[in-house]
Amino acid sequence: MRTSLLSSLLLPVLTACLLAGCSPTYNWRDYNSPDAPYQAMFPDKPVSHKRSVDLDGLNVDMTMTAAQIDGTVFAIGSAEAPDAAKAQAAVAAMRTAMVKNIGATVTREEKKASSIDIDAKGAQNGTPMRLVGHFEARGNRVYQVIVMGKEKAVPQQEVDMFLSSFKPN
Repeated sequence: MRTSLLSSLLLPVLTACLLAGCSPTYNWRDYNSPDAPYQAMFPDKPVSHKRSVDLDGLNVDMTMTAAQIDGTVFAIGSAEAPDAAKAQAAVAAMRTAMVKNIGATVTREEKKASSIDIDAKGAQNGTPMRLVGHFEARGNRVYQVIVMGKEKAVPQQEVDMFLSSFKPN
């Protein structure tokens, strides 16, 4: 009787522990932005907020949608500029602001006609940080797609998954 009671209590607890151990850290899910024409995959349920930002003299309302896993932030910011020329200028301003945010040194940068891709290393509150970003203009819309976290804790496979999933519509 005692063994039966023990196993009836222990079995559900062990099962729950095993199931919890099997739950993925990265629970990728599709996301279609209700605020801007893009879709992406986030590693967890994202949250959004909007605020006014100054992009080198261009004031825009930027919607930032982000999810955080183990201290690493996966985020997409989007805003609308008055015209395509100002959107293109905003791309460089977003890149500069994000790099400056962690006092980073850009270790890799690739510029294309309407986008900039970077990998940078810096520090936040004395902690070494890594920033991987894609900054893009599409018409009068601007996007920043970033992954930022502790330098040694930003998993490249997850960075690649997030960045490659971003599709402006």
